[in-house]
Amino acid sequence: MDFSFTEREEAFRQELRTWLENHLPDGWLMGNRELPKERNEYSQFLRNWQKKLYEGGYAAIAWPEKYGGRNASLIEEIIYQQEMVRVKAPPLVNYVGNHMVGPTLMQIGTEEQKAAYIQKILTGEEVWCQGYSEPNAGSDLTAIQTSAVRDGDRWKINGQKVWTSFGHLADRCFLLARTSKGEKKHKGITVFLLDMKQPGVETRPIIQMDGKHDFNEVYLEDAIAYDADIVGEVDEGWKVMIALLMHERTGIGAQVFTLEQQFQDLVVLTKELREDGQPLIKNPFVRNTMVDLYTRSRGSLLNYYRNLTKTLKNGHPGAEGSMDKLLVSELTKELFAQSMSIQGHQGVLWKEDSLIGDSYWQEGFLYSFGMTIGGGTSEVQKNTIAERILGLPKDMGR
Repeated sequence: MDFSFTEREEAFRQELRTWLENHLPDGWLMGNRELPKERNEYSQFLRNWQKKLYEGGYAAIAWPEKYGGRNASLIEEIIYQQEMVRVKAPPLVNYVGNHMVGPTLMQIGTEEQKAAYIQKILTGEEVWCQGYSEPNAGSDLTAIQTSAVRDGDRWKINGQKVWTSFGHLADRCFLLARTSKGEKKHKGITVFLLDMKQPGVETRPIIQMDGKHDFNEVYLEDAIAYDADIVGEVDEGWKVMIALLMHERTGIGAQVFTLEQQFQDLVVLTKELREDGQPLIKNPFVRNTMVDLYTRSRGSLLNYYRNLTKTLKNGHPGAEGSMDKLLVSELTKELFAQSMSIQGHQGVLWKEDSLIGDSYWQEGFLYSFGMTIGGGTSEVQKNTIAERILGLPKDMGR
């Protein structure tokens, strides 16, 4: 595979770099990347960043121009991801909208749904969350118990969702609900575009072990949706869900570039930390571990490129996104575990006590465990790889 970029692609990289230098928040490139702590200020900061990306033409570059994108190629999307990782750009508050809901509506949604939601996704005017997981369903989405019952020209929705990322900031939810029961569990599920600001929707925070609040429980008591809010057909939401997951796991796979940057950060850490007067990087055990991490993270990147090549040929993502998701999430967890190990007793200290001066590695280590769960657990990804890529028989125990 040719890893070089054309003159046009390098021109796009330089254009993006220049834009970032001129539009990132003040002090960002100098290392002042502290995000607001207060909820409303945090939300507004991220919405402002999304709007700035939209105004610059960078909110969703791979989207078709008629939907507000710039019809960028997959190679330009790679360059975009690389540059955003390089400057450690602020997070995308509408990640669910940009990478999952928007592309799914373009693929399956009605013209009315596209007109009503896609523009607001790009501008950050409406933030989206995803209503999939439930307390008693786990990774088996066919076991969802949230129900939607027709009531005249509307649907009444009751149930509970959990691990809802950014639900406390969201205006709308891409929600799965059971509308009928049959012999096949994946039948009878319908996807609704739910208004999160209505009575009957309650969001409760889940505080993570790193002290942050990204996830939520969502309680639904006679929440209302209409026929116009249904994506696809009634009882056929499983097909819609699979389409969205393909987009989601492709987006997660792009985190290979973040993994690359994190590895480089770890290299710097091994040079800064010292043992017996020598940088840790000179310790043979540390060097061997770093070589192993580099080899496997590089393999993850090359595998991602291979899967992108297949996407270029097919015109849409496939089950290979599960390979990218599995590799990146598991390697990220190993990388941060290594960062804790080489810090010794300093690894258990938070910012206020750490000699390093911040909690980057501690926060990343705690957060990395969630990466093997969000977007489908590692166990689910292994089953997908086995059945849909390797052609192995289904697990008869499921």
